[in-house]
Amino acid sequence: MTNPVALYMMASYAYYMVDDPIMTDGEFDELAKKLLDNYDQYSSHPHCPTRDDLRAGTYLGDYPQIVIGALEQYRLKVLNINKK
Repeated sequence: MTNPVALYMMASYAYYMVDDPIMTDGEFDELAKKLLDNYDQYSSHPHCPTRDDLRAGTYLGDYPQIVIGALEQYRLKVLNINKK
C-alpha cells in the first residue's frame, strides 16, 4: 500500500469501527506522524484527516464507503499472501 492517507483511513476504521486492527498502535502513530510531517503533500487527498486528527492519532469522522471496501480488499490481499 503506497497511499498513506488510504492506509491511515483503513487502519482507523479497522481499529475504531470494526475493533480488528490491521497494524500496531506504534505503526499507526508512525503513520500519523508521517502524514503530519508531510501534510502539504497529502492534504489535497479527498479523505485526508485534519492536522488535529493526526496530532491526536485518531479519526472519528464519517468513513466513506471506498475506505470500507478498500479495507475488505486489503484484508483479502493480506490473507492471500499469508496462504502462499
